[in-house]
Amino acid sequence: MLGFRNTENEALVSCLADPQRAGTAYHVLMRRGQDAMSAIRAGLHDESPAVREGCCRLLDHLVDTDSMDELIAMADDPDGRVRIAAFHALACDRCKGDTCAPGPDRVLEPALRHLASDPDPHVRSMAAELVGKFAHTDVRARTALGSSHTQDPSPAVRKKAGWYLPGGTIYERTAPPGSK
Repeated sequence: MLGFRNTENEALVSCLADPQRAGTAYHVLMRRGQDAMSAIRAGLHDESPAVREGCCRLLDHLVDTDSMDELIAMADDPDGRVRIAAFHALACDRCKGDTCAPGPDRVLEPALRHLASDPDPHVRSMAAELVGKFAHTDVRARTALGSSHTQDPSPAVRKKAGWYLPGGTIYERTAPPGSK
């Protein structure tokens, strides 16, 4: 019976490529949680960008330590939507708490690289969120955010980068106790 369930999960993952079935498939996979993880991880390597994006979105909620390296690798996916979903999953603590949040040693370099040079402004914006998580503790993060705040061609990226700099709203709100 377990083999049937795995095949069913793989079929649900493939449905993420179909706009009319993707929503239902996403919710069923979310409910299955850890039981669907092997199919979700395999979906990160699917030829369809929609499947890879959906799997990154699922891992935003279901990520475990076994999936973290694969999720980090998705930050370099050729499709911008997949990179956006990967950076969101890596930056967002609301969806999963801090239990699996990777440290700067694992995610800061790809985030800095994409913040500086990704061709898609939406990807740079999401990379700014991930870099911003380390603005209190890493001078490279503050330097990169400062460059983006003053030099990025996108006004939206410049604005978001400013939120994470000293004096910015998010920087001030997330300051460690006693650091002000």
